[in-house]
Amino acid sequence: MRDLMLIFLAALGGALAVGALGAVALRVLRRASIMAHIWVLVVITVGTVTAGVVVIAEAMFLSPHDLQVVLITVAAGAAVSLAVGWFFGSRLASAAVWAEQARERERQLEKGRRDLVAWVSHDLRTPLAGLRAMTEALEDRVVDDPATVAEYHRRIRTETDRMTRLVDDLFELSRINAGALNLSISTVPLGEVVSDAVAATAPIAQARRIRLITSHSGWPVVNASEPELARVVANLLINAVRYTPDDGTVRISGGRDRDRVWLEVADTCGGIPEADLPRVFDVAFRGERARTPGEAGQAAVGGLGLAIVRGLVEAHGGQVSVDNITGGCRFVVQLPAG
Repeated sequence: MRDLMLIFLAALGGALAVGALGAVALRVLRRASIMAHIWVLVVITVGTVTAGVVVIAEAMFLSPHDLQVVLITVAAGAAVSLAVGWFFGSRLASAAVWAEQARERERQLEKGRRDLVAWVSHDLRTPLAGLRAMTEALEDRVVDDPATVAEYHRRIRTETDRMTRLVDDLFELSRINAGALNLSISTVPLGEVVSDAVAATAPIAQARRIRLITSHSGWPVVNASEPELARVVANLLINAVRYTPDDGTVRISGGRDRDRVWLEVADTCGGIPEADLPRVFDVAFRGERARTPGEAGQAAVGGLGLAIVRGLVEAHGGQVSVDNITGGCRFVVQLPAG
């Protein structure tokens, strides 16, 4: 019994020595990746067993041949244990990282949903309050002169159009998020789509003396769904006009580069803060801190326009980006040429 106790104590001493070294290693690597921690734990586990066996083998005064057999056996077991530990440890680390990323993504989505509800509630409450006040005034005949009545009717129509755009944006965004877009791909002349969008945006730009400059030739054709592509161009133009100060300039150009068709919308908004650039296409994000917004009625409400642009472009297999240029910013859409 005494011999067994001595064997236990000797093996325990060797294992504790390795465990202490492992604890120091974990302390030093406390800021390292989860894979590094798993790898250290596996090495500690295998090392403690190996140390215990080696200490006892040495204490038993085995013959050189028998000691060599024991060490080879322990080395083989250690190698297999380390390989298995590394394999399953890497899978566990990947699963942990994926789970953390999924939780972070879920938190971002939940925050986006809360922000969206807050923005939409605000954007609906304001026109609804105005509509209620104007309709009550008309109903109670508080105003009855033709000029004021006509102005009330015009403002009611304007607020109704704003809410209609907001509902349309919400519906489009829900289709994108649900993967329910039904793209009818055809050969679309990009120049014609841009021309229609410029014509629709021109009255807003002219009211603020903003120059819309477009190329008159060199427009390529692109394989895309024309209604969705028109929505992309219109949203980009409206966004540029909204944030460009009076007497500014918005330039629209396009072309083809190898197997990609590109569209560029550049404005003189003064630029976007670098910290906000990655968030420009987020739902309900409004970067009005450094850019100069126009009147509320001149832009799509809800902060959904650029989020819709990204969703529609990615649905076509393309990508959209934004960067700052001298005096403003530039949005670039790239689509497969087909």
